[in-house]
Amino acid sequence: MIQRLIHCLPAGVHRERADRLALLFPGLLVSVVVALAATFLSEHYGGPVMLFALLLGIAFNFLSADGPCKPGIDFTSRTVLRFGVALLGARITVSDAMMLGPTPIVLAVVGVVTTIGVGLLLSRLLGFPRLFGLLTGGAVGICGASAALAIASVLPKREDLGESDVIFTVVVVTTLSTIAMVLYPVMLSQGHLNDTQIGIFLGATIHDVAQVVGAGFSISPEAGDAATLTKLLRVAMLVPVVLAISVVVARGEAKGRVAVPGFLVGFVAIVAVHSLGLIPAAVQSALSDVSRWALVAAIAALGMKTMLGQIVTVGPRALLLILVETVWIAGVGALLVLLA
Repeated sequence: MIQRLIHCLPAGVHRERADRLALLFPGLLVSVVVALAATFLSEHYGGPVMLFALLLGIAFNFLSADGPCKPGIDFTSRTVLRFGVALLGARITVSDAMMLGPTPIVLAVVGVVTTIGVGLLLSRLLGFPRLFGLLTGGAVGICGASAALAIASVLPKREDLGESDVIFTVVVVTTLSTIAMVLYPVMLSQGHLNDTQIGIFLGATIHDVAQVVGAGFSISPEAGDAATLTKLLRVAMLVPVVLAISVVVARGEAKGRVAVPGFLVGFVAIVAVHSLGLIPAAVQSALSDVSRWALVAAIAALGMKTMLGQIVTVGPRALLLILVETVWIAGVGALLVLLA
């Protein structure tokens, strides 16, 4: 099958590219198959697709050992991930972000910055490397699993921060996001906030986009729209955060040379084009779907690169760290919504 694909390539394509395709194809294929299985389970039995992809990927950990699937799995967990993050820009327009006024913007900035700050401080107090606090704070503050993967892709390779830490972060923030999707609407329905205020709070405090949408529209269409737009403002914070990390890493490891990650450039470019109304609705929907599939396949590949035993070793202190970050951003969100 691989040979047939190679023969279908244009005559001008260099032989090395054909060899590269043959090398990556098995790992890419198995990542897509695991993503399909995770999506099927999520759609038919409920639950976060990211969590299913992780668990299924971990079950196929043996495929990431030296063998035909390893190069493609590595490629999917790195390059396909960045491609998916770039396409997240198709969900955001500047005009949509301005519709709800200044409160969601303030919430996005303050929530993300202070949550990362709390993560950095607590990681030091709990005996973790600061990079772990940066990873967890960014995941909680921005957009859950997607942010964790994007931040991890630009962090320097260190012995004290491994792929098991990334997997642990994704599992915990996804689980807490699902719990919040159920609990927050019930709790807020007992208060005196209107639907728009509730939606803004949900979008500013729940970690993953899918759970924000679920929680918001479980209350009303108005709350759902407000929650989604507020959440997308937090997703947009991925750009300055990852760029800042890249600058710091470059100065620390490359003698001051700063390289802007290509996927961030793509993200900003797609947001700009979408804001100008140059992306048709059908294309925008297709780009969002491709982004989702790319992220699910990437997290499946990341799961295949991690053994379950490695996750357990992260320990309860790491769980406490993410719990405190979650409570913090919920408190910031509640305070700013009430003061607005």
